[in-house]
Amino acid sequence: MAHYDFDLITIGGGSGGVRASRISAGYGARVALIEAGRLGGTCVNVGCIPKKLFSYAAHFAGDFEDARGYGWSVTNAAFDWSTLLANKDREIARLNGVYARVLADAGVEVVAGRAVIVDPHAVRVGDRMLTAAHLLVATGGHAVKPEIPGAELGITSDEAFYLDALPRRAILVGGGYIAVEFASIFNGLGVATTLVHRGGQLLRGFDEEIGVVLAEELAQQGVALALNEQVRELARDGAGLQLRLQSGRDLATDLVLFATGRRPNVAGLGLEAAGVALAENGAVRVDDFYRSSVPSIHAIGDVIDRVQLTPVAIAEGMALARTLFKGEPAALDYANIPTAVFSHPHVGTVGLTEAEARARHKAVTVYRTRFRPLKATLSGASERVFMKLVVDRDSDRVLGAHMVGAEAGEIIQGLAVALNCGATKAQFDATIGIHPTTAEEFVTLRG
Repeated sequence: MAHYDFDLITIGGGSGGVRASRISAGYGARVALIEAGRLGGTCVNVGCIPKKLFSYAAHFAGDFEDARGYGWSVTNAAFDWSTLLANKDREIARLNGVYARVLADAGVEVVAGRAVIVDPHAVRVGDRMLTAAHLLVATGGHAVKPEIPGAELGITSDEAFYLDALPRRAILVGGGYIAVEFASIFNGLGVATTLVHRGGQLLRGFDEEIGVVLAEELAQQGVALALNEQVRELARDGAGLQLRLQSGRDLATDLVLFATGRRPNVAGLGLEAAGVALAENGAVRVDDFYRSSVPSIHAIGDVIDRVQLTPVAIAEGMALARTLFKGEPAALDYANIPTAVFSHPHVGTVGLTEAEARARHKAVTVYRTRFRPLKATLSGASERVFMKLVVDRDSDRVLGAHMVGAEAGEIIQGLAVALNCGATKAQFDATIGIHPTTAEEFVTLRG
């Protein structure tokens, strides 16, 4: 490899690209990372981190209400959007610096600029040409708007993190995790919020009951739901906007956020000219070891459109580094990947949905419960927790665990370990619960 400038050139400084670069350098590889924007990618800059911070902020309105039932008198509580934005920006800048230091400490050369792949071993960045034995595409994805008249008047989640002021009214278009999370954020911050979705089911791809329960909980909290509605047009209406639906309904609003999908970032990279095969949506086609149709070019993360989660991209990056520079071919197991949605209430899930389990297994038993959590007994809140276990009847193995309720992600993370260890329902039942907690319900579920 000595005739190349580097052993690995990574294009993209998100979580997956940074981890692949750092681990590869740790194995002794000479690594360069090219990034046109800020380090950390979508997750750090316009995704997981700022969104969770906004979610925390939106939770306080409910917390203040709950406090009354516990003897607290909360008066003159006021929210300031500009303070939240400034504090969020400061934290993101800190994380950008952390990523830069991690790469520098590992000996990775960071090159600022936009990369274009010239051939299977060469990348051009501005006037500079870099070569490497291996190229890694870790460029992530981007939000897309629907192809309707006036779509340019709406925003995506990227812009939501930089609004000059909170709108008085907001409409979220979509039924996936981004739509329900931002619906909860805006609603929690006092914005009159409507969620418009073309289907009748929220969170498609999750267990069906999760979407039903979440829709009920969102409605209880004041989010207006317009399901089975197709968006026809977005137009200006004086100082506001008018969202026109195929059904003939017109919805007046001050802001429309489209959460209608994402696509891989491949435009202008030179992938097709280099011979790299792409899927219909632009995703890089790779084998089990993240190698594209060109053996020296690899890809991980959202750009391959397998599982669009930050921890998955990180795991893929680590597997690739081991494969290329440690001599240990590593493929990722995509089964039992836990997922959380930070809507209000939270959603947590791991393993098979009920529908998937019934399609793959001869006999399935489902255990479910829905109850008022202890905290709500004094606060008077209307929230209810939903929990569900999907079990293979023949082996007694737990195939899936699903939850809607406070801290669902924290609870499901532990259950993911159990599912990966092949835990049975009998083993769940034999586990002593921590009382009084919501989590204990998962080990007390009975048919």
